Amino acid sequence: MTGTGQAYGESWYWDKRYTDEAAGPFDWYQKYPSLKPLLNLYVPHNYRVLIVGCGNSAFSEGMVDDGYEDVVNVDISSVVIEAMQKKYSDRPQLKYMKMDTRDMSCFEGGSFDGVVDKGTLDSILCGQSSQQNAAKMLSEVGRVLKDKGVYILITYGTPVFRLPLLRNSCLWSIKLHVIDKQLSEGNSRQRKWELTSPIPLDGDGKSVEAMLGENPDVHYIYVCIKDNR
Repeated sequence: MTGTGQAYGESWYWDKRYTDEAAGPFDWYQKYPSLKPLLNLYVPHNYRVLIVGCGNSAFSEGMVDDGYEDVVNVDISSVVIEAMQKKYSDRPQLKYMKMDTRDMSCFEGGSFDGVVDKGTLDSILCGQSSQQNAAKMLSEVGRVLKDKGVYILITYGTPVFRLPLLRNSCLWSIKLHVIDKQLSEGNSRQRKWELTSPIPLDGDGKSVEAMLGENPDVHYIYVCIKDNR
């Protein structure tokens, strides 16, 4: 991306966007119901979960409605955080904090059992100093996770591009799942890929393209289990 995409890592861009846009919730990529089977598979309801780059998404609300009891949401925009704090003031299971995911030093190491990222790493990769900033964010994610904690990354990024970033940031065991993009639009057609079944993943990720074909209409979901052995 170019133009405004270069500002995706800047708080002023998001403050302006959330000030200018309508107040209704917006979910990047997928809404909670479409991802619920995968979340339930890897993230038990008693996990303390961090949602990075939460925006004004209804995803966390969906998690709490599904039985999750401790969901912490962070975003770089003070505008959206203030709005979400007000919106969910009666939901103690939901906490909202202004924070840059590249520096989450106010959280102690091992503070969370799970981290969910739905488009935040992608946004950082659209900005300036993208590789450096992405590495900072992923290092912080690895730091705040407990051993055996899970980082779930929902992205448009193919394994050839995302695996090197993930593997250089932390010791993970990584599984790959895919979900049809159309499911995020409420399309009721039959799933082409089974969400809860991992896609075979070789060292460089090229096996995935061989299986899915070129330019598959999917979002990639990397399930990364922290493993510091």
